[in-house]
Amino acid sequence: MANPEKAPDDAGQDRREASGRNAFRRSIYSVPVTVTVSIGQKRLSVSEILELQPESIVPLTARIDDPVDLTIDNKLIAKGELVETGDGGIAVKIIEIVERSGDGIG
Repeated sequence: MANPEKAPDDAGQDRREASGRNAFRRSIYSVPVTVTVSIGQKRLSVSEILELQPESIVPLTARIDDPVDLTIDNKLIAKGELVETGDGGIAVKIIEIVERSGDGIG
């Protein structure tokens, strides 16, 4: 009957380090990030911006039923549509998750 080899003393250390890395990775999931919803844009000159007053209307490039972009740090992550919540608020219903690039995210 063969005698199993005794594991080196530092084998437990490797497991603890791996466990520490996993704990770090898991902790990242609880970090809050700001998601920005972009419904359209309009290019204005500085003089047009300075002329803005309360009740001014700035027409956007999008229509009311066009998809909106969800971004994090100016990186597009999803597309959605605006919906009304039960209490009269506005929310975004996700319709597409944008493919993630090889930039380390996702």
